[in-house]
Amino acid sequence: MKRIYNFSAGPAILPVEVLQEAANEMLDYEQSGMSVMEMSHRSKIYQSIIDEAEKDLRELLNIPENYKVLFLQGGATLQFSMVPINLMKHGKADYIVTGQWAKKASEEAQKFGQVNIVASSEDKMFSYIPDVSDLPISEDADYVFMCDNNTIYGTKYKELPNTKGKVLVSDASSCFLSEPIDVTQYGVIFAGAQKNVGPAGTVIVIIREDLIRKDIDPKTPIMLRYDIHAENGSMYNTPPTYGIYLCGKVFKWLKKKGGLDAMYQINLRKANILYDYLDSSKMFYGTVEKKSRSLMNVTFKSISPELDEAFIKQAKAKGFDNLKGYRTVGGMRASIYNAMPIEGVQALVDFMREFERENG
Repeated sequence: MKRIYNFSAGPAILPVEVLQEAANEMLDYEQSGMSVMEMSHRSKIYQSIIDEAEKDLRELLNIPENYKVLFLQGGATLQFSMVPINLMKHGKADYIVTGQWAKKASEEAQKFGQVNIVASSEDKMFSYIPDVSDLPISEDADYVFMCDNNTIYGTKYKELPNTKGKVLVSDASSCFLSEPIDVTQYGVIFAGAQKNVGPAGTVIVIIREDLIRKDIDPKTPIMLRYDIHAENGSMYNTPPTYGIYLCGKVFKWLKKKGGLDAMYQINLRKANILYDYLDSSKMFYGTVEKKSRSLMNVTFKSISPELDEAFIKQAKAKGFDNLKGYRTVGGMRASIYNAMPIEGVQALVDFMREFERENG
């Protein structure tokens, strides 16, 4: 078996230890005689899997009792609809647009009410996080929406927006569980699992209980109601059972690593290895403002598109895959999520140095 260094933005790398455990349990989970993929989500054995996953997640993030944890489907993109459907009580929300996904979320929300863009970095191709210390928050806004880490452009908030008392909603898909956060600063946090937590097909929603409303439009499709999912423990219908099982294993892996404080320090080390090289290179350079740099998605280019293309091709041949930048941005992107070992980042930098020597 040969494993490559996979720098994909998502679906992305998973911890080898987790994959090995899942492989060992594939045919027979804890002497049940069947795979987790085959068992009923209504069974006692599966209930213990989802309960333990929620317990471990609550411990990792220190989630207060007045927040519900939901394991849903539809990815983060479905949350672009569910958030306004469930939270727009007065029909207005403020959005901070710092990338393509925040922009898509704002456009989707416009179907359900008035959306005010209170800050944006689109003027410079989303290459920075705008000042969010004194935003023109609407007095009657139901919530303020942010995308914490921008996968495509490689930016990350270093400070939370000053929402002036309004509910903060965060799409945390590509930085979820990469560092400690204070859950009480948010009304809703959601994250598609396929970037930093587990396989595609599962989305995790952490929502404060007082935001789970029953007085929404009765015509709302039942699967788009937070109250229905909360009342049924994420089991109104068949949940993404295997995805939740794997997320649970990742949660345990993180706890073994020392939790989110320890994981953050590892992520800092990994990112600094790559950013330090980019800052010293004469061929490669980072594409976002230094103060807005992401620890998870490092975007960069060389001095020419031709060299970019050659680099991506040669890197793949050397076992460094999925480094091509998003189609609207070009260049390169190295996604160095929790499961990417430090050795993988160092090996990439060593190859970049070699490429620069041979092509400089």
